Amino acid sequence: MPDIFTLEVCANSVESALAAQHGGAGRIELCDNLIEGGTTPSSGAMQTAREKLQIQVFPIIRPRGGDFCYSQIEFDIMQRDIQTAKDCGCDGVVFGILTPDGQIDMPRNRKLVELAHPMQTTFHRAFDMTSDPLKALDDLIELGLDRILTSGQRNQAIDGIELIARLVQCSAGRIRIMPGSGVNEDNIVEIIQKTGVRECHASCRKTINSQMTYRNPHVSMGGHPDNSEYEISITDQERISRVVELANTAIR
Repeated sequence: MPDIFTLEVCANSVESALAAQHGGAGRIELCDNLIEGGTTPSSGAMQTAREKLQIQVFPIIRPRGGDFCYSQIEFDIMQRDIQTAKDCGCDGVVFGILTPDGQIDMPRNRKLVELAHPMQTTFHRAFDMTSDPLKALDDLIELGLDRILTSGQRNQAIDGIELIARLVQCSAGRIRIMPGSGVNEDNIVEIIQKTGVRECHASCRKTINSQMTYRNPHVSMGGHPDNSEYEISITDQERISRVVELANTAIR
């Protein structure tokens, strides 16, 4: 593999995406609702991100939180959202559909890959919910996806590092394996050295205070009091810079 590293940053807004770009990220996974693991951003967010960013923009195509087994209506929405991403000039899309028994839904994913062309395609962490990851790997290679985002079927990529390394070996360069979930400045070097990957996925967020001076203590708009409307999560440019620096050092 060439000694070139790409950090993909999961950005929950265009502001976060710009901070990631300034920090040295090479690609943005543009999402909404990170509290649910990421859902499809609006067409306005896609358009604005593409206009303002010089690096690659990959919107996630996920119509809701929860599982990855979708109704026909949800599948129709995903197809429309991929077309929207293409119309906005995005560089790729991120998606994943499973069957009820935890297999790759071959017909539906194939249709999305075909619709997305010539954009790149990433199969997201639905991969970590598959019942047989090595079969899923072969299926995704057959479908022609460009990469798999995975935590090695654990909550954190560092804990799934053995499976990630095995996926890299078994893929033999036919598809890119990109570790994600909990990747940060404390573990990026170990992940690269133990797996040989040249792409990683991270968020590296920080919390900033709302500019609101009046705050109603009796209302929680999301219905979850632990998630304050007066704290905003945004990508931390300095943390991104540190992760990129460490990663580039690790592959030299």
